Amino acid sequence: MPTILVLASGVGARFRASGGQVHKLQADLCGRSVLQRTLDAVRASGLPWHLEDAGHPGMGDSIAAAVRATRDAHGWLVLPADLPLIAPASLVAVAGGLVSGAALAVVPWVGDQRAHPVGFAPGVGPELAELHGKDGAKHVLSRLGAMNKIAKMPLDDIGAITDVDTLADLQHACDLLRRRSAVSPV
Repeated sequence: MPTILVLASGVGARFRASGGQVHKLQADLCGRSVLQRTLDAVRASGLPWHLEDAGHPGMGDSIAAAVRATRDAHGWLVLPADLPLIAPASLVAVAGGLVSGAALAVVPWVGDQRAHPVGFAPGVGPELAELHGKDGAKHVLSRLGAMNKIAKMPLDDIGAITDVDTLADLQHACDLLRRRSAVSPV
């Protein structure tokens, strides 16, 4: 199965600019940190994972470092650490789509919005390992799309698009979590 790359290297500038007093990943989200909630979902998926938190200058640099640290992986799921409501089932679904198909990448969608994690097949590893800058893997996806090597996967998971970049985002995530808890225990 592919390895989940949890990207936690960003500086969280937008969160602090919105009034946050701590790094967004350490912010309290209904009793647990944002990062802890993300890692809880990753662990619950049962997939192998790697936390990349070395403070890289851009998402491309973070992806590259994580891929180099997990070179023997059977593909990768790129998951920003600021998605604390991601469902373990969504991680498993993207991994399964990557393993079972001929696509070199799997891009999940929630409604008409692109979601996370984005999955990459092992053959894309060398290209991912050379990424740098703030654009992440956009040019890799662009190239794969031009080759018709991307599978789109619909997900029914608001957590796959609920990231925490500001204090308002944190409150929104907490509201969603409380509603989810009212339906079933967290």
